[in-house]
Amino acid sequence: MKNKKVVVAGATGLVGSAALRHFGASGDCEVVALSRRKPRDLHGASHVQADLTDAAQCARAAPQLLGATHLVYAALYEVPNLVDGWRDESQIRINDRMLRNLMAVLEPAAPALAHVALLQGTKAYGVQVRPLKVPAREGRSEMYEQPNFYWAAQENFLRELQHGKAWHWSILRPVLIVGLAMGGAMDLIPPLGVYAAMLREQGRPLDYPGGAARVSQAVDVDLLARAIAWAGEADAARNEAFNVTNGDVFTWENVWPAIADALDMKPGEAVPLSLAQSWPQWIAPWEALRRKHGLISPGLEAFVGLSFQYADYSMRHGQATQGPPSIVSTVKINQAGFTEMMDTEDMFRKWFRSARASRLLP
Repeated sequence: MKNKKVVVAGATGLVGSAALRHFGASGDCEVVALSRRKPRDLHGASHVQADLTDAAQCARAAPQLLGATHLVYAALYEVPNLVDGWRDESQIRINDRMLRNLMAVLEPAAPALAHVALLQGTKAYGVQVRPLKVPAREGRSEMYEQPNFYWAAQENFLRELQHGKAWHWSILRPVLIVGLAMGGAMDLIPPLGVYAAMLREQGRPLDYPGGAARVSQAVDVDLLARAIAWAGEADAARNEAFNVTNGDVFTWENVWPAIADALDMKPGEAVPLSLAQSWPQWIAPWEALRRKHGLISPGLEAFVGLSFQYADYSMRHGQATQGPPSIVSTVKINQAGFTEMMDTEDMFRKWFRSARASRLLP
């Protein structure tokens, strides 16, 4: 008997898609995918169409949220100028409104609500404006003085809303998330896969387009989905925030050969290139590759979204000197009971091979 009903808000995104996949495979719960567009694969979930910025649309969705026990809140609004938008007041207001609109209809519809999982990230530590304290720790390194929709717009709202109620929340702070969704703002597999396809078609090796190295961390999106599911059941996760990573560290240069291998290419040289500036030149060649290889992926903009910008940011395009390390501590989540790890090279191999096997990349 299915005793859980999980609502995944933002079901078409990177994290939302992984949550659908995880809970759909678990077999012990009913899953509702809540999003503006229907996900490419529902993994057995029912789809409820709603734009969370619109309170009326949320209200119309309420009957299909009846009896929900768990909410995975993976919805996110980003502005077209991605990185600059992280400090934009309108972006903060819109993300604020989205969560408030949903909770206003979910709570009355879900008297048995048990858990709300909220996604943040290293912007909680001000990574977009300053070097991280190494390692950044929950409860010690937050940058509350930097305007960010994480704080008053979402976390403080959720804390106040939950006060005195039976349900609890958990906040997950992943680092660089790697998985596969289409049209996302922060999904590295499509932009890097398209860039690689352009080079391979010219008979070239996989040159590295980024800037100087920085030691960083990543997290496999499926591992993150399992952490979200764990947080929904673990007593130690009640009303707590946790960093989530694969458990190792990497630089782009040291994983580049693994990425090249997964794409059946040879690693090349460091050849700086802005993917965000170059992609318009690839629109027609990408259409030709789609026809040549029978790809099911859509046109370039629909496939990659804002992620060309995110690839430049992640690989430090234009940065000539080695960057400060971007490292968070995962001691807290490990001690609380979630101890999964994954080799980051294996993670990149997994997702590029998956994209090729499913005919999203040539």
